[in-house]
Amino acid sequence: MSENFDQGMKTRREVLGDAHVNRAEAAKTEFDLQFQSLITESAWGMVWSSDKISRRERSMLTIALLAATGNFEEIPMHIRATARTGASKDDVAEALQHVAIYAGVPKANHALKLAKQTYADMEESEE
Repeated sequence: MSENFDQGMKTRREVLGDAHVNRAEAAKTEFDLQFQSLITESAWGMVWSSDKISRRERSMLTIALLAATGNFEEIPMHIRATARTGASKDDVAEALQHVAIYAGVPKANHALKLAKQTYADMEESEE
């Protein structure tokens, strides 16, 4: 594997947690192997591993971009990751305010709904 892949797996585990990455790795097939390598090397090994902005900021940007582009499926995963990136609930709420203004209230509203449910699930699992 490449240096970016190795760094990507390390960063991915730090941000998403071992349990999530282990489940994703176990679900890999020959069909999606190239795609999984691509995102591990590029998204995790290059973008998320960069030290140009903090993981807190990167987390806020990612959640806002997912919401703004209507890619809601990954929002809960990135909300759970905030426990490791340092992005607070207030940070996420502020990022989604920007989504409302610049990308549309319905997208922000749906993302807020997903975030609220995910935070509730996280709090429940801590009990």
